[in-house]
Amino acid sequence: MTKPWLHRFLSRFFLSGCSDYNPLEVRRACRSKSQARTAFAQNNLPYAQGSTFVNPISALKFAKKHAFPLVVKPNVGGFSRGAYFPINNNTALLKASIGVKKWWPVSIIEQYLLGKNYRVVMTKLGVMSILRRYPPFVIGNSTSDISQLIDDENLIRKQMDLLPIAHPIPKNSAIKRHLKQQKMCLSSVPVAGQKVYLHHKIALKLGSSVEIIDKKVLTRQNKQDLEKILTFFDANILGIDVICEQGIEVDFNAQACIFLELNSRPFLKMHDKPRYGEQEDLSDFYQQLNKIKVTDNEKY
Repeated sequence: MTKPWLHRFLSRFFLSGCSDYNPLEVRRACRSKSQARTAFAQNNLPYAQGSTFVNPISALKFAKKHAFPLVVKPNVGGFSRGAYFPINNNTALLKASIGVKKWWPVSIIEQYLLGKNYRVVMTKLGVMSILRRYPPFVIGNSTSDISQLIDDENLIRKQMDLLPIAHPIPKNSAIKRHLKQQKMCLSSVPVAGQKVYLHHKIALKLGSSVEIIDKKVLTRQNKQDLEKILTFFDANILGIDVICEQGIEVDFNAQACIFLELNSRPFLKMHDKPRYGEQEDLSDFYQQLNKIKVTDNEKY
């Protein structure tokens, strides 16, 4: 049974501004993170060992078997909402396993890999765009404190006309807590060239930034692997999230690498407003995508 009201609710509060070029069948087939993990396994792509859970006790059992660090996130969702990582002990895991439930009743627990985080947008027309995504950060100059560095960075984003797609970096409690964990605060003065991460999570609302990566660096093997996923779902477009230890210019199977999830309604606007790298002309892709007729895109 399709649910138009549910589609409208999720589109407004969870997927606002996201693209909608895939039919309902495709969206349903790759909606959850567990479905994505199954697809990665069937296509011989590296993915994090993980499991779904409802009861937090199951998450603790997973940790005992697979060890830390781990990630806990909602089985359905996006924009890093409800994601907890890196989790390094049972206390943090129990807290995350309970807190994640406010986003979705079924949750995912997975192994965690620290590396370079990419979003690759694949279409039937080819590779549309590649982004590298960064948690919010500032770079010290030995003079300004972190509070001023945040103000300076936010001014640059305003001058580059990145707002509101790229959000200003806030000075909220989450940022302050992360600085405190590094024995710093907003009044700390980083030395010249010191990169200070203000949060571990990649989320636009926390002031994360994106960099356009030249599509030419994508290896032939990596492109073929990404095409396999698109073909597997017979999708018109997919946003494919992957973490690589070395980088996307190295074959996935030649490095530590984890395919994370699939996005059947990727947020394309952030590809038009990069903080770093040269903005691409994606007009040909948009023209072709806008010709696609999706008759059931008001259903969930």
